[in-house]
Amino acid sequence: MADEIQMQPGDDASLLLVDDDEVFVNRLARAMERRGFQPTVAISVAEAMEAVRKSPAAHAVIDLRLEDGSGLDVVEALRDARADARIIVLTGYGAIATAVAAVKMGATDYLSKPADANDIAAALLQTGEALPPPPDNPMSADRVKWEHIQRVYEQCDRNVSETARRLHMHRRTLQRILAKRSPK
Repeated sequence: MADEIQMQPGDDASLLLVDDDEVFVNRLARAMERRGFQPTVAISVAEAMEAVRKSPAAHAVIDLRLEDGSGLDVVEALRDARADARIIVLTGYGAIATAVAAVKMGATDYLSKPADANDIAAALLQTGEALPPPPDNPMSADRVKWEHIQRVYEQCDRNVSETARRLHMHRRTLQRILAKRSPK
């Protein structure tokens, strides 16, 4: 793609990607590699801590919630090991409180899933205090809502009643939403 955001030659291109969704993190690693980064993938806090200990990366994209702990522990360890690292916290559980916590722990920015590789690269390569430009084709609010419901539904082992309880929704309302196709 001609409009892909690219790493500048000569810059430290090391990138630590931490997410327990192996399919997602491997796909993101390939996309970031095409943009000039040199990704290292970790699927747990333990793997990420080992990667930070061995060779702290100049850039990192860290999921907030991992199977074996919090991504904030990795943020703190990377910030201690390399003060100049650009760290993006990426999560499906976007909330103001967690965004504030991530920034206080040393994250440079905070993105909610789903974010594409260009959004992530733009956040990693952002310089100065200006906000990055808005995405060219952002998801609609209906699509973001649908994606969140689908994620919680899968995490509840496709149990409609449990999903409805956790989302504070009526079960029948949730069933109607799940029966529809995804919004554009």
